[in-house]
Amino acid sequence: MKFVSLTRSILVTGMLLLVASSQDPKTYPPGPDSQVQPGVPKGEVLKFSFSKSSIFPGTYRDYWVYIPSQYTPDRPACLYVNQDGVQYQSPVVFDNLIHRKEMPVTIGVFVMHGRVVAADENTAQDRFNRSYEYDSTNDNYVRFLLEELLPEVETKKASDGRPIRISKDPNDRAIGGASSGAICAFTAAWERPHAFRRVFSSIGTYVGLRNGDRYHTLIRKYEPKPLRIFLQDGSNDLNIYGGDWWMANQTMERALTFAGYELTHVWGEGAHNGNHATAIFPDAMRWLWKDWPKPVATGQTRNNTLRDLLIPGEDWQLASEGHRSTEGPSANAKGEVFFTDSPNNKSHRIGLDGKVTEFLTDTGRAGGQIFGPDGRLYVANLAAKKIVAYDPSGSAAVITEGLAGNDLVVASNGNIYVTEPAPLPGKDNRVWLVRPNGEKSVVDTGINYPNGVTLSPDQKLLYVAEYRSHWVWSFQVQPDGTLAHKQRFFWLHSPDTADDSGTDGIKVDRAGRLYVATRLGVQICDQPGRVQAIIPTPNGRISNLTLGGENFDTLFATCGDKVYKRKLNVRGAHAWDVPNKPPRPGL
Repeated sequence: MKFVSLTRSILVTGMLLLVASSQDPKTYPPGPDSQVQPGVPKGEVLKFSFSKSSIFPGTYRDYWVYIPSQYTPDRPACLYVNQDGVQYQSPVVFDNLIHRKEMPVTIGVFVMHGRVVAADENTAQDRFNRSYEYDSTNDNYVRFLLEELLPEVETKKASDGRPIRISKDPNDRAIGGASSGAICAFTAAWERPHAFRRVFSSIGTYVGLRNGDRYHTLIRKYEPKPLRIFLQDGSNDLNIYGGDWWMANQTMERALTFAGYELTHVWGEGAHNGNHATAIFPDAMRWLWKDWPKPVATGQTRNNTLRDLLIPGEDWQLASEGHRSTEGPSANAKGEVFFTDSPNNKSHRIGLDGKVTEFLTDTGRAGGQIFGPDGRLYVANLAAKKIVAYDPSGSAAVITEGLAGNDLVVASNGNIYVTEPAPLPGKDNRVWLVRPNGEKSVVDTGINYPNGVTLSPDQKLLYVAEYRSHWVWSFQVQPDGTLAHKQRFFWLHSPDTADDSGTDGIKVDRAGRLYVATRLGVQICDQPGRVQAIIPTPNGRISNLTLGGENFDTLFATCGDKVYKRKLNVRGAHAWDVPNKPPRPGL
């Protein structure tokens, strides 16, 4: 059934503002769509409880399932999930809108936050999980929904025996809530756009309670996601230690608009309550489900870095799979890309035709690998503690021994820079200089797990990633190859689930931008050290990257057991090439 939009709908932001401002900001009485109407089939609401979570261990919670009268098990229903239980007179609204075909047949799941029940309520208080589950900006809660609660819901039946079947199409799924439940809904869709595409956010807590105030920055930097978002707030919302809700919601609206999201908002004069949201909820549902089943589209960002780099219609493609753990992609002078399957001690080649062939059958336990100006592939053999160079036929030559290299880069003059992280915290962490004749010396110590390493396009600066922080260090390369003027330089974003960015491989393009493999995806920095763009990978994993292909305009990323590629509007800079001076950056 195609969704039919209501012609009398007032879902034009300006009109809603006019309606809202003419009412008592403390009441906002609901309209007829929120009241039982004669002749409208009534769905049923069933109550259940859930206490088997492994993601939030020990928690107990109630939840309710709304099943519309029109639902038949032969066609999986659309889904609306709401935090904090049943709000906005949702079952009545759904009855009315589904009856008039203003939203699709939708099963509602209304979930309370978890709590760990005290053994004795007379002497101890429950542990309330609401802020932990809802305000956290990570994927724990959406994983709880997808992996635990929704599968449990689909084991239930309506009172007449109809089994519950929910569509797995993200275009058929919406999620919403108020206050902390609103940021929870947004986070669920942000973290899993392949599971939820439509978001209703009322008086959202996009403030500094648990890192929610970071969203307005990340939204501007991330490649846009296919989400449709409805925001509501009032000028008398909270203004407390965590921030100003009214200003934060407006900042979110500005960020989402800048990033190209399909968005509407309703601002009123209400306080931190559900009155206004309840009044506008029917119109919000009409807008969120408009044009269904037409898919929610990805918008066009105004982020200049993303617009300069991304090519419309070009997305990630799978380049290779079936490996145990991929590492160290490196491009040769032809643009062919080589990567290691490190647990299997093998090196593979991705040709310009996209075909994957085995290059080396035994590299040892390889860390990084990189091509040098002589056309050889230089490999850091961790287990054997040596650097080995392989010519195009696969013949090996040991360059130096006695260091357990993690990653490396070979300059156009043949100098090799190698990172050697200590196996345990508190031990020596070293950056080595290995000269073409194999002589080696330590040129830096003290970086907390030095990992990825690369040179600037002009090869006058050396960049070293610090895995256990959110920094990439910068050094000036001296004429004799040693390093000077060490500085924590590139500031990176870290996820809510970790205390560091997990910085791994790094590479540069000819414009001087630095591409960093991190827990959040590929973070792209300008020359002055600022993250300007973030491109997530399809499976949420990445260890290293390179720019290869015939014109060095394709980003290759090693992501667990897979290698992905994506064509960009860019040209990679490689240390084996003639150094080039990048353009002066904006400061």
